[in-house]
Amino acid sequence: MHVFLETERLTLRRFTEADLDNLVALDADPEVMRYLTGGVPTPPEVIATRTLPRMLDYHRRFDNHGYWAAIDTSSGQFLGWFELRPGDDGRTDELELGYRLRRAAWGRGYATEGSRALLRRAFTELDAQRVYAQTMTVNVRSRRVMEKAGLTLVRTFHRDWPDPIDGAEHGEVEYALHRADWLRRDPQPGSAG
Repeated sequence: MHVFLETERLTLRRFTEADLDNLVALDADPEVMRYLTGGVPTPPEVIATRTLPRMLDYHRRFDNHGYWAAIDTSSGQFLGWFELRPGDDGRTDELELGYRLRRAAWGRGYATEGSRALLRRAFTELDAQRVYAQTMTVNVRSRRVMEKAGLTLVRTFHRDWPDPIDGAEHGEVEYALHRADWLRRDPQPGSAG
């Protein structure tokens, strides 16, 4: 098992082919998928042929960027995943932060804990100058995680979706944190926490 990082309660490790059932179960929950697909589960064949291969490909191309399985350190239970990866432009000094957790893990601080740890890694070891995250404007829970992790609202924007879901009319939001701002907030950037 290739561990990317550990926090007090989380272990973030590389995905493997054995995670297929974990991903299928995660994306089968309509509440988990509410702000992504309007609650429609991702078909298992899509996860097997596109989602998991894409996640595994990141590990082949980048040692320290990509998607990681989030494991509860005490129980060994799969909680979901986190991402810290270059955006569509491929720049490694500007990284996208993301997360998707099982409903049973919601409201327990895992998303904030994992996000803060990834921000620390991005700014202390990966030479990132900016980390950003995006969600639907109406996804209040995810927005709150971004704020607790230290990101601030940068913009609201609209995308032209072929099949818009409820809430899409309110647009999307982008939150971000620059390295200089993070360093001002964390006087000991190498410290755990």
